[in-house]
Amino acid sequence: MYVDVVPNRKSPPAVLLRESFREGKAIRKRTLANLTDWEPAKVALLRRVLAGETLVSPEQAFVVERSVPHGHVAAVLGTLRQLGVDRLLASRPSRERDLVVAMIVARILDPASKLATARGLDAPTSTLAETLGVSQIDEDDLYGALDWLLARQAKIEVALARRHLAEGTLVLYDVTSTYFEGRSCPLGRLGYSRDGKRDRLQVVFGLMTDPMGRPVAVEVFEGQTADPKTLAVQVAKLRERFGLRRVVLVGDRGMITDARIREDLQHHDGLDWITALRSPAIRKLLDSGTIQLSLFDDRGLVEITTEEYPDERLIVCKNPLLAAERARKREDLLKATERDLDLIVTATRRERQPLRGRDQIALRVGRVLGRFKVGKHFLLTIAEESFRYERDAQAIELEAQLDGIYVIRTNLAPERLGAEATVKAYKSLARVEQSFRTLKTVDLNVRPIYHRLGDRVRAHVLLCMLAYYVEWHLRDRLAPLLFQDDDRVGAEARRDSVVHRARRSLRAETKASRKRTEDGLPVHSFRSLLAVLATLCKNHVACPSAGGAAFDQYTAPDVLQQRAFDLLGLIPANVASN
Repeated sequence: MYVDVVPNRKSPPAVLLRESFREGKAIRKRTLANLTDWEPAKVALLRRVLAGETLVSPEQAFVVERSVPHGHVAAVLGTLRQLGVDRLLASRPSRERDLVVAMIVARILDPASKLATARGLDAPTSTLAETLGVSQIDEDDLYGALDWLLARQAKIEVALARRHLAEGTLVLYDVTSTYFEGRSCPLGRLGYSRDGKRDRLQVVFGLMTDPMGRPVAVEVFEGQTADPKTLAVQVAKLRERFGLRRVVLVGDRGMITDARIREDLQHHDGLDWITALRSPAIRKLLDSGTIQLSLFDDRGLVEITTEEYPDERLIVCKNPLLAAERARKREDLLKATERDLDLIVTATRRERQPLRGRDQIALRVGRVLGRFKVGKHFLLTIAEESFRYERDAQAIELEAQLDGIYVIRTNLAPERLGAEATVKAYKSLARVEQSFRTLKTVDLNVRPIYHRLGDRVRAHVLLCMLAYYVEWHLRDRLAPLLFQDDDRVGAEARRDSVVHRARRSLRAETKASRKRTEDGLPVHSFRSLLAVLATLCKNHVACPSAGGAAFDQYTAPDVLQQRAFDLLGLIPANVASN
């Protein structure tokens, strides 16, 4: 039997089921059924049956043996390779380089301890290990790769500096601290904890970035190291390792102090700086009449010079919105302190077991004042059996005079950088603060640190810096799909004064309120967008009906996923080809 198609001149062709037979020497045809009304697919299946093929259902023909998340790996690893971070680590491929790349990607996708990372790479939880060709690893392999990475830190930082720093450029620098689990690391010291972990050993690290906040170098210090003491190392790094003769170093008021300017900066020709004055210095200028509040009646920025700061420029700024916010916050803190102090007053007057003793009362008062940090605004009277307090109106008034006022200090000549540009440069330190938030919180989790060896801590912090370098570029490219502002020009146009707080662009505000992009796609956080990309899987499909043949099939991206990969300039199906 066979299917025959007979053409008709004025009608559609006839589809007939026929068989052939022989009569003597002649071959005859006999029509068994008219299949003209059948669908073409149905006719095609009948042809296959008549040809002797074995037909099975799709469920029987193909079996998905394994489905592994892949899209988030393709996005992060593909971007890392586009940026050439793997080549920054080493020009030639090696197992150590692949393991470091795996740790960088894993730190972005799912930050965890080295033990958890090793187990994640050894299990099919994503395509990362398969794509990089690393398998059968444990935490000792990762520790060895960290040691390999630390030995290359200087070369890596020089390469990043060549990419993002040039002669005369701004260099942003700031420090932060984080804490340990354990007490045996030689770098760990009890010091100032920015994380509120006063009982834990601390480590300090300083981060150097370009003007846009891209990390260039990182340095780890012992936990009790004061911020200004880290500056000399950075100056040496800029001059000796990076070979830059002319740079402008931007640091906060606690970093670039009078002593650091005198000892670490002044004797370097071509090394300029931008910082700010502390409140006592501003108060001194105000009391001497150098700063007059009447100057800000019709402006928010005034540039002055004074003999107290020779060969320097002082740019005095006043932000009325910031002044109102500081006044509100101070009043809230004062009221909160008074509520707790009232409890102590009541405790000294109660009939049963009243609070007695000057020392005991002072201890209770000290705890309250230490909590809210406004003790300087109260007048206290502590006796053996009583306690009284009142606000120091004069101290509060003096502090209120400085509300909203800040003073930028620089040795740059006005023709090199104008007043507004200098203020903007100092405010760009907020980008370093943003990098610390990314490094220390839910994104990269540099804290807590579990390593016990000093060099391992240094390598861990360097690894996190490289992960942030990749994440910075991911966020920048994916900004149209994220809640962050992707219209810098529009944002700058809405800022009526460099003194005032920056505003988001209209496009960013619309995106945030609608939770949708201009083309209707849902807006995501960086974390949630990675989770969406992770639903793109690499499926291993077997064909039992074809003798056990198998192949890999990638999930087709939806509109949002395809848009993300278009922004990254990557192919979601195969990261190895990007």
